[in-house]
Amino acid sequence: MEMYLNQPVSLTVSGTRVPVKGTLIDLGTDVLVLHNGIQFLYVPLVHIQQLTKCPASESNFAPPPDPALDLAMELSYRKVLLNAKGMFSELYIAGNQTVHGYVTSIMNDFFVFYSPMYRSLYVSMRHLKMLVPYDAHTTPYALEQGKFPVHPTTASLARTFDQQLKKFEGEFVILDLGEHPEKIGLLKAVRHNILELVTADGASTFIHLDHVKTIHRP
Repeated sequence: MEMYLNQPVSLTVSGTRVPVKGTLIDLGTDVLVLHNGIQFLYVPLVHIQQLTKCPASESNFAPPPDPALDLAMELSYRKVLLNAKGMFSELYIAGNQTVHGYVTSIMNDFFVFYSPMYRSLYVSMRHLKMLVPYDAHTTPYALEQGKFPVHPTTASLARTFDQQLKKFEGEFVILDLGEHPEKIGLLKAVRHNILELVTADGASTFIHLDHVKTIHRP
């Protein structure tokens, strides 16, 4: 992919419905940086299904400014998250699902994202499709900073996503932003990477941890 650095490219990203297009700015071992003429997009390589050069008719992108994140050393997914802490950002998790807020904590295989809508959202690193940082002076929904202070979670954090979910046993939780009713309910148990969730009708649903993108408590 190095041959396409500083050239317009088109990405097919898993979970998205349309190609992502822009100038390929940087390439790391597990993430790349794209500028679409307006914003910088940080895309984990694991979710790139295809990368091709844009046709000349679709490659008229504005020249990129300095990157939103200061990545002085070698580019990596974890370094992107570390540099994004405290910066208003947009997350693409699946399809058209996006979340706006701030990265507040980064653990081994998940991070905590604080947003006006979901408050503390626990995001599996393996399921983040794109991270888009905003201008330093931008706030969510144009709220004044005093009306939307960042409150990092006061809950104790585990090192791994499965251990974090285990801490929520016996609590009412919402998985994957509540995209399906079967992913909302009482987290009864987490055993051998399988979650048992009791849904509204009182029945148990079993979900493998690998398919859990996010979790939060309303």
